[in-house]
Amino acid sequence: MSSEIAPTPIADLVSDGPVADYERVRKALAFMTARWRDQPSQEAIAEHVGVSPSHLHHIFRRWAGLTPKAFLQAVTLDHARELLRGSASVLDTALEVGLSGPGRLHDLFVTHEAMSPGEWKSGGEGVTLRYGFHPSPFGESIVVAAPRGLAGLGFVDDGDRPAALADMRRRWPRAAFVEDEAATAPLALRAFDPATWRAETPLRVVLIGTDFEVRVWETLLRIPLGRATTYSDIASHLGKPKAARAVGAAVGRNPVSFVVPCHRVLGRSGALTGYHWGITRKQAILGWEAGQTGAVS
Repeated sequence: MSSEIAPTPIADLVSDGPVADYERVRKALAFMTARWRDQPSQEAIAEHVGVSPSHLHHIFRRWAGLTPKAFLQAVTLDHARELLRGSASVLDTALEVGLSGPGRLHDLFVTHEAMSPGEWKSGGEGVTLRYGFHPSPFGESIVVAAPRGLAGLGFVDDGDRPAALADMRRRWPRAAFVEDEAATAPLALRAFDPATWRAETPLRVVLIGTDFEVRVWETLLRIPLGRATTYSDIASHLGKPKAARAVGAAVGRNPVSFVVPCHRVLGRSGALTGYHWGITRKQAILGWEAGQTGAVS
């Protein structure tokens, strides 16, 4: 057993809200993952998080629409394999129904465009990107806006905003970054609140990367909520069946987490492979999405 997992003092928990709920869920999920061989009881999990068992149940229901038990089922290997069932055909079907261009690409009603290769090669020189920090169902987020739409979305860990900003700056080292939460707040709301996922208010995403990366990210946008695919299926879809490793690298460089759903790419076995913002967060997002789709009862 790991001796590094310590219970969270109640005083350390912030007030109720999406960030507070996620932080508690994250701690519970990390505890359950580390102790899965012991199959910890809900009482033991609640004690670790620093809340009562009934409050833990309430938190999960409020946050994901699932009980703790159902949430656990949603992040198991068996469930991941279910998500992958027919994964290759998911992408083919998206093309068949006309989702290859701007328009509805998946459940968030996203439209997209790519910045020019010159803008990418210049490291964003001459481009002004506005950023802000906002609450989300998966902890505090950093949102980056280009003049034409959402260009970056990441997460803040351990309150380290400078690290989250530096991660975004590394992607476009010559761009001018201006803090402007008023400009990014509507994008954060539109990305994270399911009540705003409507066709008449599409979220415009600006993809900034190499031609190959943009093609991979466009493919990610075709993976529906409640489904998943594999690196090799994406490679085959792009006509490069031997490029699974290159696809994995491009997925890892996706700057628009959650909206461009790189968390829905799994290993062929269903294993939750690496995720830039942490495997625990990837598990949490997949569990949260299961609650949105009713995939687990």
